[in-house]
Order: sequence, then C-alpha cells, then structure tokens
Amino acid sequence: MTTNKTLRVVIVGGGSAGWMTAAALANSLPLQDHSITLVESSNIGTVSVGEATIPSILEFNHMLGINEAEFLKYTHGSFKLGIEFHDWYEKSHKYMHPFGPYGVNMNGVPFHHYWLKDKLRGQQHAIENYCLEYTAALQNKFCHPQPQSRSALAKLKYAYHFDAIKYAEFLCQYSIERGVRRVLGEVRQVHQCPQSANITALGLQDDSSVEGDLFIDCSGFKGLLIAQTLGVDFEDWREYLPCDSAIAQPSESLDDIKPYTISSAHECGWQWQIPLQHRIGNGFVFSSEFLSKQKAVSQLAKRLPSNALSEARELKWINGKRCQAWKNNCVAIGLSAGFIEPLESTGLQLIQSAIMRLLSLFPTKNSATSPSQDSSGKTLSKLHCNQADIDTYNRYTDDELWRIRDFIILHYKATKRDDSEFWRYCQSMSIPDTLQAKIDLYLSSGRLFRENNELFNELSWFSVMNGQGLVPSSFHPLVNKLDEGQRQENLKRIAGAMREAEQQMPSHKSYLAHYCGTSQ
Repeated sequence: MTTNKTLRVVIVGGGSAGWMTAAALANSLPLQDHSITLVESSNIGTVSVGEATIPSILEFNHMLGINEAEFLKYTHGSFKLGIEFHDWYEKSHKYMHPFGPYGVNMNGVPFHHYWLKDKLRGQQHAIENYCLEYTAALQNKFCHPQPQSRSALAKLKYAYHFDAIKYAEFLCQYSIERGVRRVLGEVRQVHQCPQSANITALGLQDDSSVEGDLFIDCSGFKGLLIAQTLGVDFEDWREYLPCDSAIAQPSESLDDIKPYTISSAHECGWQWQIPLQHRIGNGFVFSSEFLSKQKAVSQLAKRLPSNALSEARELKWINGKRCQAWKNNCVAIGLSAGFIEPLESTGLQLIQSAIMRLLSLFPTKNSATSPSQDSSGKTLSKLHCNQADIDTYNRYTDDELWRIRDFIILHYKATKRDDSEFWRYCQSMSIPDTLQAKIDLYLSSGRLFRENNELFNELSWFSVMNGQGLVPSSFHPLVNKLDEGQRQENLKRIAGAMREAEQQMPSHKSYLAHYCGTSQ
C-alpha cells in the first residue's frame, strides 16, 4: 500500500532489462519507503536467441541471493569460460578471448611481456598453454573454482550461457515475491508536469493510470519515455560498427556442450553459436548495407551446426547511445539507453552496470511532508533529482559505452581480411582517436593500460590484439632483468601447472548433468 511518504518507482517494459532492474531495486530499496511497479505489454513479442554473459553476472546474481543451480536449471543454462573467434584475423585462423589471466605477473611486469620476448624472437609458444580457462575450454572441461586449492583451480573465472526469456521469467517471479507490482497494459499516454516536464503518470490502454516519482525506461529501442517523451537524441555509431541486423534461429543440441561461445566471421559480419543444455542458440549478424535479409537467412540455414528447431527471426538495431541516459526524473536502462552489437556479450552487463550506477546515485525524496498537485489534480513528484548526480550518471554511462565501443571496433579493424566489400570497408574506415592511441601504444611496446576502470581490462585487450595479428615492436624492458634461464623455467612451470589443473577437471557436459541438469 503506497502512502504520501512512499517514493514510487515505475519501470516501463519487462524483458531482461525491466526485470533485472525490478529485482535489484526490490532487493536493495527499503520497501516501507518505496513502491516498485513494472508495466509491460503482453502484446510485445520476444525472440529467444540464448544469451551469453561475462563473469560480472555472477556478482549480480550473488547480490540477489540467487541459488546458482536453481537458476541454471530454470534457464537451461551452461557455463562459459570465454569466446572463441574463428576467421576474424584471416580465414582458418582461431583464437580465444578467455575470462582468466595468462600466467602470473613477475616483478610487477604483466606476464604477456615475458611471453612476447619469445614471440619476437620467432620462438613462439602457444599462448593458451598459460591460461587455465583457455586450456579447459578447448578440452570441453569445467568445474567451479576451488578456493582451498593451491593450483590454478582456486580462481577460475567463468560466466553463463542461458535462455534470456527464461532469465526474465525467473527474475519476474523473484521480484513479485519481494513486493514488485506487475501491471499488464499498453502505455497510450505519458503525462508530464507542465512546469518541470517531469513525467508524472502513464495512461494505459484500459484508461487506468500509473503514477510515479522516478520512471525507468526499459521499453527497448523505441525509448518510449527517454526518446519519444523527453526527446533525448541518439548518437549513431554505424560509421564504426556497420552491422545492424541479425537472423536468429535455434537448433538442436550437440553431444558435447562447449563451455564457450563461438563467434565465426563471414563475408558480411559474423555468426554466434551459444550452447545451452537443450539447444544451440545461433545468430547471423550482418550489415544490411552489404547483405540482404533473404541472403542472410539462406546463409544461416547452410551454416547451422544442427537441425533447426524453429523458423528464423530477424533482429534489427543501430549501434550507438542516447546523448543522456538520465534526464529529468527518467533513467533509461537497456536498449533504450544504447546498444552495442553482441560480439563480446555485453548486453546484460550494460544493464547490470546501469542498475548499479543508479543505486549508487539513487535520488532522495523531497523534504516536503506532502506532495502538491498540478492543475489536473495529478500528484506531483516527491522526488528530488540532484543535477550533479544526473551529470555524474551520464558521464560514467558515456565513458563505459565509448570504451566498449572501441573494444568492439578493434575486432573489425585489426584484420587481414579483404575478401569482400564489407571487410574492405572495415579495413579502410576511420576509428576513434581513443582506440588508435591504444593500438599505437601496444604496437610500440606491448603495453596496455586500463582507462577509468573500463569494462575490458588489459588481459582482454591483449587477447584480441594478439589474436588478431597485432605484433609489438618490443616488450617491457624490465623483462630482461630476469635471468634468461629463470624466465624459461618460469614459463615451463606455469604451462605445467595449467596442464595439471585442467587434467583434474571433469567434462563440462557431465558437470552440468550432476550440478543443474534438466531433461527439458
């Protein structure tokens, strides 16, 4: 029951963004002082394409107190140790972006510099030998970290593959059990305060009204509140990221459930393969400027790893972001705030980071003991949104998206492929100065620095730069401080430790069956 002292939060839109937001707010906000309402339309269809994640999703689920085995069983989930890239640098070439580190730093110098010394002398050892997640993934093995172990198993890094629609359903149940009110209805009107332009209420198709103080726009690409109501513009990144479409189609599961995502480049983009317990999620990503939908559907049909389970569905987007994710009393989260193609599985991460950013800057109630009303009698907001908080939220949101954008562009730019008009465009296109600076630094000395706590750290940047053929002209000079014999011995010892740890791990498929198996 809401009162005049209750701060009313209204979320527009369900799906992953809406229900992740509702679940986090229900878990974090004192419900005696807040009410949370989620409005979603039953007429909006969803496309289940599977979902690949990165390790930070574990922190989100842990914050909510979710039982991992129950969650994975409900969502038909599997474990993920990284992403394997096929044909990106050149055809028939493979590399992996694993979640765990390569070796260990020595004398304050990142491990990859000690490895680069051999590479630059033409005595290259396979980089996967020094990363447990990489080695285990290639052998289709998995187990949970073993904190008591003195081996590399102690800190194994992992994420999930799961059915995104089932995840939203799971969080819907979680949220409702914790007091979130779910309203099924289509928003037909958005009411605003004539003085402040703050949103005051939503008018639904059945003539009912949902009043609120803080509105969270999870309405997807259409941006019902942030764009259509408040008029926030969109920053278009198609110049750098031309892929704007995908054909999604699930197929039958395979005998081996791989503990990693596969991303295979093709003539006009790339294709994802996400292994769940009950099926494979497939998607053919392409640029509509270089390939028609009909040809994309046909090409995906030829490239499916198993028999199709349903008809192909089309997805369309524009890579880019809102110029303001928070304006007035409205915060856009998910696709309404921006989108970067799913190449590095950042979709849910962007939702998660937006939620955590909102919680850290959550607005306060007005000091007035009771709210006022506008000329139509609608209750005005009890919310005080500090402009400094809004500006901080938007600044950090922008920086996060810019850095992820640069990381994704790197995959397209650092390539030898010139076998199609699409890849020739990617080779010749201009790139942001921030990305060029990172590339120049790495090429000159092998050095990498994490900017402003950006999502992808030095290990991620090294994985892609090295995997896609960028070779530095030198390595860190402090590597030479270590005796050459000792350096070689250290490399040998680290590789042996990774191999020994991998041999102790069970197969991913058997581990899943024991831990969270489902026959559905």
